[in-house]
Amino acid sequence: MNVAEFDFSLPDTAIAQRPAEPRDASRLLVAGRFAGEPRHLQFRDLPTLLRAGDLVVLNDTRVVPARLLGRRATGGRFEVLVIEPAEAAAGDGVWRCLGGGSRKPEVGESITFGEGLTGRMVGREGELFLIRLDAAGAPIPEALERAGRMPLPPYIRRRPEDGLEPSDRRSYQTVFARHDGSIAAPTAGLHFTPELLNGLRGAGVEIAQITLHVGIGTFRPVRVERVEDHHLFPERYVLGEDCARAVAQARRRGARVIAVGTTVVRTLETCAADDGTVVPGRGASGLFVVPGFRFRVVDGLITNFHLPRSTLLMLVAAFAGRERVLALYREALQRGYRFYSYGDAMFLE
Repeated sequence: MNVAEFDFSLPDTAIAQRPAEPRDASRLLVAGRFAGEPRHLQFRDLPTLLRAGDLVVLNDTRVVPARLLGRRATGGRFEVLVIEPAEAAAGDGVWRCLGGGSRKPEVGESITFGEGLTGRMVGREGELFLIRLDAAGAPIPEALERAGRMPLPPYIRRRPEDGLEPSDRRSYQTVFARHDGSIAAPTAGLHFTPELLNGLRGAGVEIAQITLHVGIGTFRPVRVERVEDHHLFPERYVLGEDCARAVAQARRRGARVIAVGTTVVRTLETCAADDGTVVPGRGASGLFVVPGFRFRVVDGLITNFHLPRSTLLMLVAAFAGRERVLALYREALQRGYRFYSYGDAMFLE
């Protein structure tokens, strides 16, 4: 497949810069996977669209304020996005990071990030920097909470003088986030409110959770021409006994398994058994879902509207067909839906 087959034209005015308020006031395009006219509702209508006994699976990862603005010893700026701890072989306190600045630091060079957090370059791993972080004895996650900024995608434009950092720290986080580790939000989950979750439970809908820490695998651009030549960076996941049991029970009662977001799809399908259940466990998933993939677990998908030529769009196209999905995207654009992280949602059933 050619990556250009997943391209579409999107005006800048369709890219959401701020979330809907309240969260569940966002719009929801509802469509059958392969046929039927789409319906145009609000996200808060979701309980009326699901059946008693359906299982909704959420990703409970929490976004870490992992964007650091640093100064090199020479005085030059160097911005870092802290992704994850490196393997033990790299040494204690070494983290994989993306970095950008006028000039790349040399191995051994120090960087000051403020709030008592410093770093020292220890090497490279492909396009990633290996940086030993030090917070004067404090745990690095605590230091990131003090010194870091929310890693908003670049298409969400913010200026320091806007004073919106506290708002984004709340808005760019799901209400059920509880496990630190992501550098981007599982955006389909941003539409849920506590009241909506209670409404689902009241309608007899079951809710389960997995954890997949969103890393560069999710948002890394596809820079090759052929889809098959793209490599998806593995991302850490945990699928617990409770979720595995919930999926098995849904299968036994003939209910649907509804994934909230592409990260949930990848986790469930990574752990899939041949009978449509899942095997609990933890690991790192590099599963790249493209058209032709055989889904064994997921029956329905709630997802935002994604970037052209992205692996996320390819996954949605694998679930409902490329032409079908692109036609729904055209419909959404014509009707003024908002795209990307803070945008509206789609339910493919």
